[in-house]
Amino acid sequence: MAENTKLFQPVTIGTSELSNRIAMAPLTRFRATDNYEPTDTMATYYAQRAAVPGTLILTEATYPSHRAAGYANVPGLWTAEQLAGWRKTTEAVHARGGKIWVQIWALGRVAQPDAKSKAPARDPGFDYSAGLVSSSDVPAGPGYPAPRPLSEDEIWGFVQDFATGAKNAVEVAGFDGVEIHGAHGYLVDQFTQDTANKRTDRWGGSIENRARFAVEVCKAVAAAVGPSRVGIRLSPWNTVQGMRMADPRPQFTHLITQLAALDLAYLHLVEPRVHGVFDKDPPADENLEFALDAWGRGKKVLIAGGYTPEQAVDAVERTYKDWDAVIVFGRRFISTPDLVYRIKKGIEWAQYDRSSFYYDHTGGVPITKGYIDYPVSKEYVQEFEQLYTAPVARL
Repeated sequence: MAENTKLFQPVTIGTSELSNRIAMAPLTRFRATDNYEPTDTMATYYAQRAAVPGTLILTEATYPSHRAAGYANVPGLWTAEQLAGWRKTTEAVHARGGKIWVQIWALGRVAQPDAKSKAPARDPGFDYSAGLVSSSDVPAGPGYPAPRPLSEDEIWGFVQDFATGAKNAVEVAGFDGVEIHGAHGYLVDQFTQDTANKRTDRWGGSIENRARFAVEVCKAVAAAVGPSRVGIRLSPWNTVQGMRMADPRPQFTHLITQLAALDLAYLHLVEPRVHGVFDKDPPADENLEFALDAWGRGKKVLIAGGYTPEQAVDAVERTYKDWDAVIVFGRRFISTPDLVYRIKKGIEWAQYDRSSFYYDHTGGVPITKGYIDYPVSKEYVQEFEQLYTAPVARL
């Protein structure tokens, strides 16, 4: 039971006052419409996971513009219909006392041009011939086509897309803040790391130049909505989608030092033991100490890393005690809507079904399966009956 630990001490992240130090990770689920519109079912999903008032919810990665796309059934932030759909979600989460920030991304070279039946599926509305872009013409890996390097004007266009998407998210859709997806091999990461970035202009060729895109995106977004409503997620050690520099420490030390000067709400880091949706056992010298030191002691950090409740308590009380830390849970939030309550009370969490993480729109399975049909605990219902909107576990 973690009820009397630091994990359940209040913390303020930017403009969001939280009752605990557990956050829901951004989790791609492919449940939006073909027009990138969030649905009522998505609103239910997020509201269910705001089961404990004062919990921070980070949404699935969301496109700020059409050119940032490439996967089907991912939500967007550029049309009135998309923003209206998101407004239903933010209102549903706020009605339960939760705080919700939207993660914003652009796919770049990892957009999927090959027809597939399962997600991530080909997006019939996306022009892959012109839209498969990156910092350079380096493919993401075997089977990926070579992307087209972005021009100077196009780079600044993407910077503005992030800013416009953020402004739409906060001012129209009602989000409490935005998180820039700078991790896991997507477009921002494709500029940051030399495995993808082979440019020799002001956007590549040196540590300083490779950091420029991420910094300019964060500057533009902070100018659009205020730095207290902006965070960024980074994964220095991750190897997914053709990433992982030989030694990421110099590059990310410089980048994080630049970001720290922007007075953003938080830095979100992924532990080296996380590899996509799987866990691994990294060497001892692969850790986040260098990144946290560059960010600055005492500052707000979100840490994701496949934690157990016991490890989460240890992380906030000992491992990251010199920072104001929030621990981010992903897969367990999928199967356990009342996860925060269960961790607080020492109740076992539910097992997830990995096959339902990503929805196959051609498979004939109900879109609600493995999405909004996971039960809350009977103990939660007894204490929070007026808030409960999920099925109840069998007694």
